[in-house]
Amino acid sequence: MLKPLQQTWDLETFFSGGSSSTTFLAFLEGMRTEITQLEAQLDGLQSIQTPVDTTALLPVLDLLQSIAKKLRESDSFVACLAAENQADKAAIGLADRVKTSYATYASVMTRFDQYLAEISEVDWERLLSSPELQEIAYPLTERRALAAEKLPPEQEALINDLAIDGYHGWGEAYNTTVSKFRIKFEENGEVLELSAGQAANKMHHPDRTVRQQLFDLWEKQWGEHADYCADALNHLAGFRLKLYERRGWEGIHKEPLSINRMSKGTLDAMWGVIEKSKDVFVEYLQRKAKLLGVERLSWYDVEAPVGQGSKHFTYDEGAQLIVDQFRRFSPKLADFSAQAFDKGWIEAEDRPGKRPGGFCTSFPIAEQTRIFMTYAGTASNVSTLAHELGHGYHQHVMNDLPALAQDYAMNVAETASTFAELIVSDAAMQSAVNAEERLTLLEDKIQRSVAFYMNIHARFLFETKFYEERSRGLVSVERLNELMVEAQKQGYRDSLAEYHPHFWASKLHFYITEVPFYNFPYTFGYMFSAGIYAEAVRQGAAFEDKYIALLRDTGRMTVEELAEKHLGVDLRQADFWQNAMDLSVQDVREFLKLTE
Repeated sequence: MLKPLQQTWDLETFFSGGSSSTTFLAFLEGMRTEITQLEAQLDGLQSIQTPVDTTALLPVLDLLQSIAKKLRESDSFVACLAAENQADKAAIGLADRVKTSYATYASVMTRFDQYLAEISEVDWERLLSSPELQEIAYPLTERRALAAEKLPPEQEALINDLAIDGYHGWGEAYNTTVSKFRIKFEENGEVLELSAGQAANKMHHPDRTVRQQLFDLWEKQWGEHADYCADALNHLAGFRLKLYERRGWEGIHKEPLSINRMSKGTLDAMWGVIEKSKDVFVEYLQRKAKLLGVERLSWYDVEAPVGQGSKHFTYDEGAQLIVDQFRRFSPKLADFSAQAFDKGWIEAEDRPGKRPGGFCTSFPIAEQTRIFMTYAGTASNVSTLAHELGHGYHQHVMNDLPALAQDYAMNVAETASTFAELIVSDAAMQSAVNAEERLTLLEDKIQRSVAFYMNIHARFLFETKFYEERSRGLVSVERLNELMVEAQKQGYRDSLAEYHPHFWASKLHFYITEVPFYNFPYTFGYMFSAGIYAEAVRQGAAFEDKYIALLRDTGRMTVEELAEKHLGVDLRQADFWQNAMDLSVQDVREFLKLTE
């Protein structure tokens, strides 16, 4: 890798000129023309009276997959522009244009899906036997089955059109709110004006007084924005509930489970194992409180560092650690990551004006990835960087597949990222120079287990209860705060002294319209990747090609089928989840032993 590494990404490669790019505007216009052409092709396909054959279907499939890639390319570009500079109003305007194109395309695809649903079973089986359709047989069959559960195409098209300024518009309200978020905080005699992302980073400060001050300011600031956030959340939920009612769908978990190609049996088995395993994590939280010199942890203490072993990693040091450790398990993953660092694929600079959080997004036409985060040099930052690189590698190994076969769900997307994270965190612990450093790194790893088993569980519980109450009417800010604290108490077994009432307002994930219940897939990915990691440790270098084969299948089968084929396990049974949990419990046992 080159030194020193660039900490800002290169977006000019895709469309020069940023949000003023004339090239990008031409790209959007060309994409709109292709969507119109797709409509015409579909009209021709539907006019054929005889049973359709692949000769007529293939041009339609080629065009719709070409458009799908262009939509992803354009969506990734505007998302990157908006994240790097929240004051870029032109980027917000471009995002609206992309969403409009998405809605038009979705309406055309609704007609296409209905066409698939009307093909007889005999003709359908004949079509799927064609060699040209083998790689996309699963997503086509999935779309055909889902079409039978939706409203007539013209009604679904109307919903898509109205959703642009309604449903998706309310989702964008969060971005507008967080872009105005500022916290004035005094540090070393200087008054800083922190963005949401910078404030969130500082809440991991080793000094409890700093954490407490920031958390109080954070809660106060989100309390001042809460009315706007409650409006957005209520309207998002109201839209979904009314849509589910019209489609005749029962249960608010139907859509997220369907999107994640996952059965309720699998979800229940996973949460069941987590629920019965929480005692040891409560014990960990109690021990951590003792180490921090408090009777019980507060919300802002849960992710606080323990001891003096915290190591600061420069960006270059973090990058080198990641690439070196990836190479032990997968030279191809290491090479991909080195390329991402060297070629300016990562936006990591710590500066004002950036969106909080981190993400990875892919440009399928350019066959490149871009990663966004704010890097401050903590072990947690290094883990986040490894996590996002895992996402990028997942897409990288699928670049040669048809667009429909690349459409993998969030839960398996979190598998590759968490697998990468586990490689780096374990390697860092093994290379610790002393017991103090090892303890710090071990505790950082356990924090992630607590996040997935307790924090994410609390989010799931909150949303489930919120939707139940929203079905009876609007839910007030005060009640949202109560629901949030109740869920956090249940998720953490009431082991904390202070909770985060406005967490529902502050967390982007509650406002994402593409995937409802943007929570349990994280926990699935964490535990699923633990099982994969155990196999990787056991098999060593021989596992690399098997791992790639698993990733390439993530867009063309259910998670149950994926686990059965590549791991030989049944996800609807508790055994797999318990084996994954045992690895996390082992970490806690070691922590408790080291801190006796």
